[in-house]
Amino acid sequence: MQFITAHPDRVTVDGLWWGVEPIRAVLASQGIPIAAGTYYAARAAARVGPMSAALREAELIDHIRRVHAAHFGVYGARKVWLSLNREGVPVARCTVERLMGQLGLVGALRGKVKRTTIAGPAADRPGDLVRRRFDPAAPNRLWVADFTYVSAWSGWVYVAFVIDAYSRRILGWRCSTAMTTPLVLDAVEQAIWTRAQAGVSDLAGLVHHSDRGSQYGALAMTDRLLSAGIDPSVGATGSSYDNALAETINGLYKTELITRRGPWKSLEQGRDRDPGVGRLVQPPPAQRLLRRHAPRRARGRLLPSPPDPAPAEVSTV
Repeated sequence: MQFITAHPDRVTVDGLWWGVEPIRAVLASQGIPIAAGTYYAARAAARVGPMSAALREAELIDHIRRVHAAHFGVYGARKVWLSLNREGVPVARCTVERLMGQLGLVGALRGKVKRTTIAGPAADRPGDLVRRRFDPAAPNRLWVADFTYVSAWSGWVYVAFVIDAYSRRILGWRCSTAMTTPLVLDAVEQAIWTRAQAGVSDLAGLVHHSDRGSQYGALAMTDRLLSAGIDPSVGATGSSYDNALAETINGLYKTELITRRGPWKSLEQGRDRDPGVGRLVQPPPAQRLLRRHAPRRARGRLLPSPPDPAPAEVSTV
């Protein structure tokens, strides 16, 4: 390699120019074959410098540590990867996974499960209008609802959510120490109020989807939905997949906020920490839409992410 690099422009007394290819041909005839690609790759690497890859990884490590710390240390490799690409730092997901493994950085892990869905007595209930299709074409087409639990020193605290399936925005939420109909009904009332504040008063055609818990099947709940022009929908008993989007929000709520920011002593303490709850419930639009803006690939080409929804849809309240 050094010989070829030192003599590519040498000219003999006869006016013959050596060049890279003639030198390779002579070396091959002497039993020292060197592929052209091997030579040019080695020359390019020498020109760039051996430290370029190390410097690149050092920069990525700084970015990964920054993003991981900025989100309370709950982001795993996938979310860190999406955040970096959104910020204009191009990096492969496998690279993020490898560097996070070297740094010992991990995302939040979900814990044990407590049963909250208890179906009421056999009765006529709405059908499943969603059938696991949680990707509507516009806001106010599908709301999903569910509630989860938080273990506090004073006992169990239950938190209900209502989420717009289009933007993944949490429109309504309520806390209570009992699994009652008012808990889920108040969350729906807040969701209706949130949309009214944005000038949306006609909710005709909207579907409210939940599991078969007795709270959602109560007469007061059904009457309120129908009076607002909302069509009720319920999934099957004991099937988390029928309400997978709401189950995901529940898991993220406990994993990224409750587990990391505890211990929680009482319901009142959770309300006092509203700034932290608010950041989870209404995160910045870029964070709320991470899943919808994952880089797409087609035949090896990186395609542009889809545009953000309308500003009015992702604005916080």
